[in-house]
Amino acid sequence: MQGMVGFVGRRQVVSALLALVLGTLGLVAPAAAAGAVTAVPLGAPNVSQRAENNVAYRPALSTSTSGTVWLCRPGMAADPCTSSLQTEVVLASGARSVVNVSVASASKFDCFYAYPTVSQETTLNSDLSIQKAEIATAIAQASRFSTVCRVWAPMYRQFTLFALQKILTQGVTANDLTVLETAYQSLKSGFEDYLAHYNDGRPIIFIGHSQGASLLVSLLKQVVDDNPALRSRLVLAMVLGANVVVADGSREGGSFSHIPVCSSKGEAGCVIAYSSFPGQPPATSLFGRPGQGVSILSEQLATTGVHVVCVDPAAIGGGKAVLDPFFPTEGLIAVPWVEYPDLYAASCETGGGATWLQVTKTSGASDRRPVVTEPAGPDWGYHDYDINLALGNLIADTAAAEKTWSQTSHA
Repeated sequence: MQGMVGFVGRRQVVSALLALVLGTLGLVAPAAAAGAVTAVPLGAPNVSQRAENNVAYRPALSTSTSGTVWLCRPGMAADPCTSSLQTEVVLASGARSVVNVSVASASKFDCFYAYPTVSQETTLNSDLSIQKAEIATAIAQASRFSTVCRVWAPMYRQFTLFALQKILTQGVTANDLTVLETAYQSLKSGFEDYLAHYNDGRPIIFIGHSQGASLLVSLLKQVVDDNPALRSRLVLAMVLGANVVVADGSREGGSFSHIPVCSSKGEAGCVIAYSSFPGQPPATSLFGRPGQGVSILSEQLATTGVHVVCVDPAAIGGGKAVLDPFFPTEGLIAVPWVEYPDLYAASCETGGGATWLQVTKTSGASDRRPVVTEPAGPDWGYHDYDINLALGNLIADTAAAEKTWSQTSHA
């Protein structure tokens, strides 16, 4: 992200900043038929929660000597990434069962997670206070990965909703543009602290969504891609809703020079990326089209010779397959999680200059389970739910890549 202020125009910056607040605009529960379980897919708080979430929630903080504040850290008290994973499985027939799964506290793999835009602070960049919004998001997006890895998530000085509102009403100043660099450097500092003091040469899975994914694209490009020793410890990078690009006709080039796009289940050392929509993204969409929208956040400005990556997490090698969605229930029922098997299928599609993960409902009218909508409109698609729609698949992909990594010379 170095030098971004120098070459990104004002119109482009405003479009990019819109992408930084993904998940904060009107997130609501999917419409549910009478008698169905209502799941609240959290990527960020909805409007009614903003006042509550703006009050700092401060558990026993885990702060390193370098100043990193850990949202999730193995062994930390009240770690949201090791919260209860008890799940109610709801089938299309209405049959229900409860499943308990355990945290893999002894896993030899680490996951490094960067959360999306959730900060409601009234500053351009957030501070490092752990608030309810960050906790809820870590639970919704990262906690289930604790079944296959030890999850690390630093707080970082992300770009806030307040900053976007200020820019849209008062215009862009050069000072405002530095918030992008501030966010990146803050996340990078957390990663460097993790590498220096906690990693101990362990293999790493990267997980990020929206702003977090965009910053991880820059981090992977600048810190990992050209470092053979560090790149050899990369098990998988899952950077969703960030417009990762690749050279046409190749699995490399574009966002990264040496980290390829995943092409088969169980492949290690590669990238899974996509943005989910119910159909072709509009021409004005922030996702799926190279050189526009969220692409600008990680300085991916090329519009020719590259295309946005789509890797179907349910069918990495291609084709159409069934998704395995999980959503936190947010206290609406006693069990903290709900799973809806066989409710959606997905496939990577290309058309009109865009590439996207098309998600469609597969069950019939008798299926009374809730379904997702486009809460922020067609330009955003199912962005709020990128992770949760395929959470079970992403965890299975992680486990498969870990097995492959362990069976190679890395073991």
